[in-house]
Amino acid sequence: MSHRDTRCIRPIVICVAALVVAPVAIAQIDVQDAGKRLVDAFVFDITTLQGRFKQSLIDADGLVVEVNEGTLEVQRPGRFRWSYTEPYEQSLIADGLNIWSYDVDLAQVTVKPQAEALSNTPALLLGGSAEAMDQFNYESSVVENDTTWVRLSPKNSDGGFHRVELGFIAGVLSRMVFFDNLEQTTLVALYDVKVDAPIDSAQFQFAVPKGVDVVGVPAVSAATDP
Repeated sequence: MSHRDTRCIRPIVICVAALVVAPVAIAQIDVQDAGKRLVDAFVFDITTLQGRFKQSLIDADGLVVEVNEGTLEVQRPGRFRWSYTEPYEQSLIADGLNIWSYDVDLAQVTVKPQAEALSNTPALLLGGSAEAMDQFNYESSVVENDTTWVRLSPKNSDGGFHRVELGFIAGVLSRMVFFDNLEQTTLVALYDVKVDAPIDSAQFQFAVPKGVDVVGVPAVSAATDP
């Protein structure tokens, strides 16, 4: 082949390479945009969410050390109920003002003001407050099989977590993975998820059962202050 022939071919090769790279770059941008839209829709657009969950705690060596099952109900803004049914019975209830953690076996309730307890934690995303995303950085998105994974990181790691990954299937939250500062990973798989279906508001109210010890002091609404 002559020197002239080589010069003619080189621009064609460059053009072909550009055509191959460009669609990949566009696809990556599309995935990032889709990931942001999914998170924004989950935090800001959904009014209620309910379903079952299976939660696995994985230690730093990759071993599953604990598995729990239960139910989840969310009512925006600011209310959710996370109830463990197996292997023990425990409920975590956010009523919009306080977080109540009730351990049935211990006959004990721990209560904390909700704003303080949820600050810089993944649970803040469940409440769907207007400030929820102000405490997280959007990192990246990737599609694996039929799941769009979105990675977030807290702006402040005081909540004990350094990374959160949310998995969406057909636009619905189906997986949550939390990476804590002790090199442990919590994987939550959601099943039978219903979005924007009615939920009885009583699910987000908590009355201390008779004979149960209470640890902590609940916050009081300004409207009910003496």
